[in-house]
Amino acid sequence: MERFLIAFALTLMAGLSTGVGAAIAFFAPKTNTRFLSVCTGLSAGVMLYVSFMEILPEAFAQIGLAGFAERPAAALGTLGFFLGIALIFLIDRLVPDAENPHETHARRDYDELRQPGPAATPAERRAYRRRTRQTRRHLLRMGAFTALAITVHNFPEGLSTFLAALVDPHLGVVIAIAIALHNIPEGISVSVPIYYATGNRRRAFVWSCLAGFAEPVGALALWAFLAACHGAVFFDPPPLLMGLVSGAVAGIMVFISLDELLPASRAYGKGHDSLYGLVAGMAVMALSLLLL
Repeated sequence: MERFLIAFALTLMAGLSTGVGAAIAFFAPKTNTRFLSVCTGLSAGVMLYVSFMEILPEAFAQIGLAGFAERPAAALGTLGFFLGIALIFLIDRLVPDAENPHETHARRDYDELRQPGPAATPAERRAYRRRTRQTRRHLLRMGAFTALAITVHNFPEGLSTFLAALVDPHLGVVIAIAIALHNIPEGISVSVPIYYATGNRRRAFVWSCLAGFAEPVGALALWAFLAACHGAVFFDPPPLLMGLVSGAVAGIMVFISLDELLPASRAYGKGHDSLYGLVAGMAVMALSLLLL
């Protein structure tokens, strides 16, 4: 019961960090894209290091506890790893490229709404209002579809955080922080277009938070499925299942890092910002594992 509550709390915290991104977008005088670059690179470094150095070995160990020898246990854990990659790849393919939540939006999408005002003549004012209405509709659609895309992406991320915390609460904390850093730019990508389209901070903030809720919802859905199979609400999952799922979690995190976080980090930053974040994330993760 206690471990379940800790895992769910960590998943909820990671998911709702999209609201932090919305707050940054609203209250910062200028979005610090280099900061976002380092944060996403840091998150990628944490995820890659922990996937290969902690989660995969834990998957092999869990399968070994189920009675498998070393080589079959490694083979099954590796199978789970690539099944996780296949799952997140399939989800990613279902999301249109134009609505990918990890694509940075062009500045021209917002500049039209930042202009001080149209020219003085009636014809120019009408043309300006028409362009502004079109831009607002485009931004509102962009924000809504981005929120939907993030919801789809966040489902497996919630599963990753929840299951990792069930296996090892300390590992769950690290993964939750990495996912939270990764969700901050997602919150910005939802809130900014909706805010500029509607002028309503509250509405944009709510949309960002709702997208983040997909993570705890995904965790609860998985637990409900496992509970139904097991016949009890609270139970210790069998080692073979946890080993396979841990391998899948590692695969999901590696895919997210390589396909989404690192490209987004490069797009947001300048020079070697993403590399600095990546190496720093690996170093922080290595140090934390040594201390723990």
